[in-house]
Amino acid sequence: MRHRHLSTLPLALGVAVLLDVLRVWLPSVITLFGRAAETPAELLGAFALGWFVLALAAPTLVRRLGARPVGLAAAGALAAVRLALTAAPGGAAQLWLACAGLLAGLVWLAATAATVDRPVPGLAFGVAGNAAGHALLGTEDLVWRGGALGWTLSVALVAAFLTATAFATQPSASTVGRRAWLLCGPVLLLANQVALAPAVWSAATGGGSSDFPGLARPAGGSSLGAYAVLLFLVAALFRPPAQLVRVLWPVALSAGVLLFAADRLLPAYLLTAAGLGGCLALTDAAGDGDGAGPAGRVAARRGRAAVLGMLVLAVATVAYYAAYDLGYPNGWVPVAVAVLVVLVALTGPAWSTLALPEPARRWGAFALVLPTAFAPQFHHAPPSAPRPASPPPAAVRVAAYNIRMGFGLDGRLDLDATARALRGADVVLLSEVDRGWWLNGGHDTLALLAGRLRMPYVFAPAADPVWGDAVLSRFPARSGRTRPLAAHGAPTGAQALGVTLDLGGRELAVVATHLQPPPGRDPVEQAREVAAFARGYAAGRPLVLGGDLNTEPDDPAFAEFTRAGLVDALAPARPLWTSPADDPRAQIDHVFVSPTLTPTEARAPNTEASDHLPVRVTVALPGAGAGAHAGAHAR
Repeated sequence: MRHRHLSTLPLALGVAVLLDVLRVWLPSVITLFGRAAETPAELLGAFALGWFVLALAAPTLVRRLGARPVGLAAAGALAAVRLALTAAPGGAAQLWLACAGLLAGLVWLAATAATVDRPVPGLAFGVAGNAAGHALLGTEDLVWRGGALGWTLSVALVAAFLTATAFATQPSASTVGRRAWLLCGPVLLLANQVALAPAVWSAATGGGSSDFPGLARPAGGSSLGAYAVLLFLVAALFRPPAQLVRVLWPVALSAGVLLFAADRLLPAYLLTAAGLGGCLALTDAAGDGDGAGPAGRVAARRGRAAVLGMLVLAVATVAYYAAYDLGYPNGWVPVAVAVLVVLVALTGPAWSTLALPEPARRWGAFALVLPTAFAPQFHHAPPSAPRPASPPPAAVRVAAYNIRMGFGLDGRLDLDATARALRGADVVLLSEVDRGWWLNGGHDTLALLAGRLRMPYVFAPAADPVWGDAVLSRFPARSGRTRPLAAHGAPTGAQALGVTLDLGGRELAVVATHLQPPPGRDPVEQAREVAAFARGYAAGRPLVLGGDLNTEPDDPAFAEFTRAGLVDALAPARPLWTSPADDPRAQIDHVFVSPTLTPTEARAPNTEASDHLPVRVTVALPGAGAGAHAGAHAR
C-alpha cells in the first residue's frame, strides 16, 4: 500500500498520451473518412462509434489474460502509434494509425481500471497536465509539430509513460473505483470542450470594444485559463466539508455548462472547471457500489465502466458536432453530460471521513503552484499592431481562403502550408476558422495562423463563438461590425463581417463571409443579405467583399452581388476553379469590389493546404499613380 501512489503517474501520463491520439483521431475521421461531408453522416457516425463499441470487449480480454500483460501490450501499442503519428504520415495511414491508437488506448484504460481503484488523482493530473502542455505549446500539439522539439518532447513523454507503466502496481481486489472510472469519458469531454480548453480561453478573452461590437481581436491573453486548471485540481484533490461540496460542485458544474450553452464562455469555463473537478472528487469514496465478488470480476466491472464512460464521450462528441450539419440545437449535449456527471457523483457515499489520497497529499502544493507559475504563458502573444501606411498605398493585395480549420487534404494540421499560401497578401479574408472545437483537436487556428503571418485579426463567430470568419490585415483596423445571417434552411450558421481599414488617411471597407446554402439550393437569400449589408457598411467608401460564397458565376446568388453594383474581381481570369483543391471543378470562392477599384493579377494558386484553393487579386485604389503602385509591391 505504501507504493499505491505509483499508480497515479502512469495513469496521468497515459491520459496525456491518449488525449494526444484523440486530437489526431477526431479530425482524421472528419477530414479523411468524412471527406468534408462527402461521406453520409450516418456512416461517419457508425465508423466513429464502432471503435468504442469494439473496446467493450476489452474487460473480458483483461479478465481472461490478466490486467498486467494486456495493459503492458496496449501501452506499448499506444506509445508506438503516438510516435508514428509524429512522423507525419497523413492520408489513410494517419487515419488507420489513429484508429489503432485509439483502440489500444481504450484497452489500456480498461486494463488500468482493473489495477487502479483510486483513479481520481491520476485522472485529475492527466487532464490538467495535458491542458497545461497544450496551452504552453500555443494549442498546437507536438504530434503536428515534428522537428527536433516535437520529437524530443514526444519521445520523452512516451518513455516516461512506458517506464511508469512498467512499475505500476499489481491488480487490486478492492471494491471501490467504478463510479470514478465511469466518469473518465465525461470528464475528458467537458474538460477539453469547455473547462480546460486553452483555445477556448484564448477566444473568450480576445474581446472587442464599442468600435468592434460582437467581434474578437488579438488580446494579450489572460491568466484565467491557468486558474481554471488550478480550480479543477483544487476541487479534485482537496476536501472541504462534505455537506458543502455535495451542493457546491454540482451547482457550479450545472451553471458552467448552461452558460456555455448560452455562449458565455468566460464564466463558463471557470465554473465548469471547479464543478467538474469537485464532482470527480465526490466519486473517490469507499463502498461506491461495486459490490463484493472475486477480484477478477470486480476489476472487470471497473474496466467496463471506464470503456462505457469513453463511449459516452464518443456519443456526445458526435451528437454535438453533427448538429452543424443536421441543424438541431446542440447546447443540450454538454448539459446532458454534466447531468450524468452530477448523478454519478451524488449517488455514492460522502467522503467526509476519508483520508486524502497519498498522491494528493504529496503533490497538492505542487498542484497549487504549477498553474500559477505558467499563467503568463497561457495565451498567444498577439501580432504587433500594424502602422498606418504612409503614404497611402496605390494597390492592396487581397486573398480569400476557406482554410478548413487548418487541415490539408492529407488530414494533417499544417498551418505552415496555409501561411505559405497566403504570404505576401496585405488583406486576408478567411472562412471556416476554428478557434477551439474539440472535434478538430481544440486548436486556436486563427491565433496560430496570425502569428505565422504576423498580421492582427478581427474574428466574427458564425456557427458558434469559436467557429466563423476572420479578416487579417497589415493595415490598422479602425472599426468593425458583424451581422448574423438568417439560416433560410441551412443547418450551419453564417454571418457577414465588416472591417474598416486605415490605409494612411484613406479608408477601405472589407467584408468577409461564408454563405451556407440550404440543401439542394443556391444561397440566394443570404447573398442578398450580405450584398445589402456590404453596401450599407461601405457607405460610399471603396469596398472589397470576398469569401467562400458557395455559388458559381452563372447562379442566381452570384447575380445578387453584381445586381448590388459590385464588380467580379476575378472575371478576367475565369474560369477560375477553386474546389476541390486536388481536382478543381467549381468556382465557389470569390472576391467582389466596388466600381471605383481596379482588380488585376487574379489567380488561384495551387496548394493542398485546404480542400479549397485560395483566390488572390491585386486591387488598385482610385487615383493611384504608377510610382505608388510600384512602391506598394516593393513592401
